[in-house]
Amino acid sequence: MNKSLNASLEEFGGSLRDIPWKAFFQTPAVWAMIYAHFCGSWGHYTCLAWLPTFFSEELNLNLTEAAWVSILPPLASIFVTSTAAQLADNLISNGVQTTKVRKICQTIAFMSPAVCMILSSLDLGLQPWEIVGILTGGLALSSFALSGLYCTHQDMSPEYASILLGITNTVGAVPGIIGVALTGFLLDSTHSWSISLFAPSIFFYLTGTVVWLAFASSKPQAFSKRD
Repeated sequence: MNKSLNASLEEFGGSLRDIPWKAFFQTPAVWAMIYAHFCGSWGHYTCLAWLPTFFSEELNLNLTEAAWVSILPPLASIFVTSTAAQLADNLISNGVQTTKVRKICQTIAFMSPAVCMILSSLDLGLQPWEIVGILTGGLALSSFALSGLYCTHQDMSPEYASILLGITNTVGAVPGIIGVALTGFLLDSTHSWSISLFAPSIFFYLTGTVVWLAFASSKPQAFSKRD
């Protein structure tokens, strides 16, 4: 039994050493995926944690109403996800380059919530239900990332797609820790939802779009050959 365990550990260690880690981090497109995952997660986790409080305190909804409207973005995402998948598949089937399709989808996923958050931050005299509707639409459209960023790992390297996703997803988990806490700190300091909740997300959505358009690629990578 010990021999079998030792053999398994040696094989596992050998397989880890065989992974072309250096080639991963020398590829600009990988860094684009890492940053995009971070940016998308920042908006997702902070809104998931703080939108119910925003609806309650800023829009003066009672707790029951705030709870109900908070589930609208995830529900709307169900329909957006199907639409995004069909759009991406149709574009690729019609000869559009895969990289271009991924860039289109991810741009929609970032710019839609950014624009909706900007509209919600401005003093436009909007009614509470209008702000709820705008935010619901923007956050639902962020599901286009499933046909953008989240397909790129497989496009780039079917062999190492799971490892690449593990790398980007690990970085993407960081906003769930620091982003949620920073939002609360900024809210206590500024008493402004625009500054604490929306401004950081808008920043990451916009910069994430720029980085994604500049460096993202679905071109297959021969990572192993590089190392």
